[in-house]
Amino acid sequence: MHPTLNIAVKAARRAGQIINRASLDIGQLKISTKQQNDFVTEVDKAAEAIIIDTLRETYPKHAILAEETGHSGQEDSEFQWIIDPLDGTTNFIHGFPQYAVSIAMAHKGVLTHAVVYDPSRNELFTASKGGGAFLNDKRIRVSKRAKLDEALLGTGFPYRVFDHVDAYLAIFKEMTKRTAGIRRPGAASLDLAYVASGRLDGFWEFGLSPWDMAAGALLISEAGGLVGDLAGESNYLVTGNIIGGTPKVFSQILQVIAPHRKGNLSA
Repeated sequence: MHPTLNIAVKAARRAGQIINRASLDIGQLKISTKQQNDFVTEVDKAAEAIIIDTLRETYPKHAILAEETGHSGQEDSEFQWIIDPLDGTTNFIHGFPQYAVSIAMAHKGVLTHAVVYDPSRNELFTASKGGGAFLNDKRIRVSKRAKLDEALLGTGFPYRVFDHVDAYLAIFKEMTKRTAGIRRPGAASLDLAYVASGRLDGFWEFGLSPWDMAAGALLISEAGGLVGDLAGESNYLVTGNIIGGTPKVFSQILQVIAPHRKGNLSA
């Protein structure tokens, strides 16, 4: 394992310990609302703090973009960590065991290392650029599914911003008719990791933040899949709109979405 990835794994596991301890007594959590349907707990904050502390022990000058604390570190650094300490907070506070720690590194804007850690199942997804993707140290690949009508897709419903809910619902309707099934577990980083490991054949969602997508996107790429925005380009971390999947399923998802693109949903 690359030394940098090893540090990220260490940080993710430390955060996972905090999350697992808290999961034993969810009723005692202090929960606040950042905006409509967007929650934060003391666990999010504690997990993020331990991740940042762990990364800074080795890389004190790296830039950091984290969900709860935003930008920190040396802003002009070539290296940036992109962190979601608890992706799936709403699931977590309901005791629904689908959430993860997501940590990615970008070098000069290119994703180079990724960790998605599911503490409730002790599943560790890792990838380094050019080095492949792994689940608990076992190599993973996207599925061999080639036809959309045989594919199981993941998605995320609009829950904070509803500007494009009509377009989303139209796409969802068509996808429901044209696929083997749709799942919405509620933690995008894990959904993307599941595409990388072949549990899902594709995924799409609008309005995400970089920390929701960065690690999972690299996992898919390193597992032999494709990732892009709604135009099939690589601008998803900026637009917040992402599609991932096996190469052939990816192209068919793009085709379904294309007629519905307009306004800010153009990419």
